[in-house]
Amino acid sequence: MILAGDVGGTKTNFGVFNPDGGDLVPLVQGTFLTKDYPSMEKMLEAFLSDKKLAISSASFGIAAPIVDGHSDSPNIPWSVNLADLRRQLNIPEVALINDLQAMALGIVALPDESFVLVKEGTADPRGCRGVIAAGTGLGEAALAWTPAGYRVLPSEGGHGDFAPTSELEIDLLRYLLREFKRASYERVLSGPGLVNIYRFLKEYRKAVEPAWLTEAFAGRDAGEVITDMALTERDALCAEAVDLFVCIYGAESGNMALNFLATGGIYLGGGIAPKILSRLKEGAFAKAFTDKGRLSPILSQIPVRVIMDTRAPLFGAAQHALSLKHSNGGDAS
Repeated sequence: MILAGDVGGTKTNFGVFNPDGGDLVPLVQGTFLTKDYPSMEKMLEAFLSDKKLAISSASFGIAAPIVDGHSDSPNIPWSVNLADLRRQLNIPEVALINDLQAMALGIVALPDESFVLVKEGTADPRGCRGVIAAGTGLGEAALAWTPAGYRVLPSEGGHGDFAPTSELEIDLLRYLLREFKRASYERVLSGPGLVNIYRFLKEYRKAVEPAWLTEAFAGRDAGEVITDMALTERDALCAEAVDLFVCIYGAESGNMALNFLATGGIYLGGGIAPKILSRLKEGAFAKAFTDKGRLSPILSQIPVRVIMDTRAPLFGAAQHALSLKHSNGGDAS
């Protein structure tokens, strides 16, 4: 049996799979709130405590860079060590991979109905693909074609410097620099990033927040409230915040397409894109994506799809665990 995990800043998903002739058949899955547990080991213990399964290999996608079998994340309250997991599971074939590496591996195996097209284009079947995912944080990865199939190129591009493309975004940059001393794309393109955009606009527009909205913020995640208010057109400032988010998402997705010459397409992962699908289809995203000066004709040919299947990173981690089983290797990739 194969054990896989998708460890995020908000939620963690675990699954046990049976590799049936190369296909991954899910046997059992579980979801946990990451910050409810003091360590990865304790959360894994809770998942496995009532299961009698012979695990032969395991792989965990984590929202953090992996260095020498160790991960520290700004969005996860504890570190993860490969050696500790090997001791706990008592098997050598255990790996830690970046969460976007897991997501990228997952999209290769997903059926076409797992995606929704938000920008037209013609994908090169062997062209590089890019994956960019806004959720609790912002993750990026690329898939490069090789004779043996696609190889994932991990990245921490979400922490790259935010580059404004309009006068309004320049003022947003100034706001972020004042608040955080440094402005990365993750400070904008994430759940907390959407809240940063809203707070900036409230200050910039000198807007007075209605009492009912303040009350809504007090009882729920602020990013979810902003999204809901925007999609239902209940608050103009929330709508403007989501629209600005969409434009910046399009611009950075286009940057990624240029960085990797991603003629195989760009894929939007994470929890935010499926929720704002209607906004992503309206045209502002595609315009910002394509607006790259002399390189715009290339960008116009690259399709963009939203990953609708939330299990993509879990299946990708399972696929990686299967490769460990076949190669008899277990080093952190």
